[in-house]
Amino acid sequence: MGIDVIIPVYRPDKKFDKLFAALLAQTVKPDRMILMNTEAEGFTCRDIERRLNRLMGKLKVYGKKQIAVQVVPVKKEEFDHGGTRRKAVKLSGADYFVMMTQDAVPADDYLIERLLLAVKEEGCALSYARQAAPLNSTVVEQYTRMFNYPNSSYVKTKEDLPRLGIKTYFCSDVCAAYKRSAYDEVGGFVERTIFNEDSIIASRLIEAGYSIAYVAEAKVYHSHNYSLKEQFKRNFDLGVSHMQFGEIFRGVPAEGEGLRLVKDTFSYLVGQKRYLDVLDLLFQSGAKFLGYQLGKRYHFMPHNLLLSCTSNASYFDKGEICAVEPGNSEPDYEGSDEKQHDGGLNG
Repeated sequence: MGIDVIIPVYRPDKKFDKLFAALLAQTVKPDRMILMNTEAEGFTCRDIERRLNRLMGKLKVYGKKQIAVQVVPVKKEEFDHGGTRRKAVKLSGADYFVMMTQDAVPADDYLIERLLLAVKEEGCALSYARQAAPLNSTVVEQYTRMFNYPNSSYVKTKEDLPRLGIKTYFCSDVCAAYKRSAYDEVGGFVERTIFNEDSIIASRLIEAGYSIAYVAEAKVYHSHNYSLKEQFKRNFDLGVSHMQFGEIFRGVPAEGEGLRLVKDTFSYLVGQKRYLDVLDLLFQSGAKFLGYQLGKRYHFMPHNLLLSCTSNASYFDKGEICAVEPGNSEPDYEGSDEKQHDGGLNG
């Protein structure tokens, strides 16, 4: 069978150390961890290997099962949300793999076990975990996580598109388990995308007749307290990805879902008499919406202005940007994609 965990890393901090320790303590331990390391000064692959060896030396949870760790160098200018993950999966020979980000910390020792249950015994092609905001997160961020990641698990299929719309395609590589055979059948992650490689492949799995499971019992702590500038740039990239993969998402617009989040959050904050947080919500939502709408129009923007709006300038310095089908070198200039499926208003 085999199960690998794949994590892109860049300047990993203490959250990554906690993640690494938690993975070693899982009831179902991975056979191998593949770390795609975007190298920086003090964080070369050799530095990461030494750091992990020190951590394993301190941890008593390592147990009898040996877990191989492969650290793969990635040049910063060559990192891509889709292409780098695609390369990592090619290095894995496992029947199942779990994608994670370096700042997602498992809440308990059963994370991998619960995610695997959905893709092994329940027959889903993909399962993703619940994301909970730590207590030091803002109130708006905490509510956003609860909105996107509720307490109850569910399974989504193509039949849910009329009811759920773009939410049918929602999942997150912050923590998600994939069945390798289904992944290969739909062509894997796209070679090139600024964002949302997870939702793109989820849409293709849904269209191929597979189901996707949200597993609320599999939980990680993960959130971001973004500044207004960071929210703008993040949602600018979201708008860009919508434009590039419009053949997937054109028929399932995201703005309505984002407006519902804002309304629900507003009502919650007013009910709690958190009036200053209402102002934070309005400013955050405005930054998201403006960034998203400009991102959808990125192809009309002067290059220098474009680079000042994105959080990933190197992506736009690699030539003409367009959607590319997995395994196909010919670009498709129809396009769009979605991360939180919110029209630039979600978190």
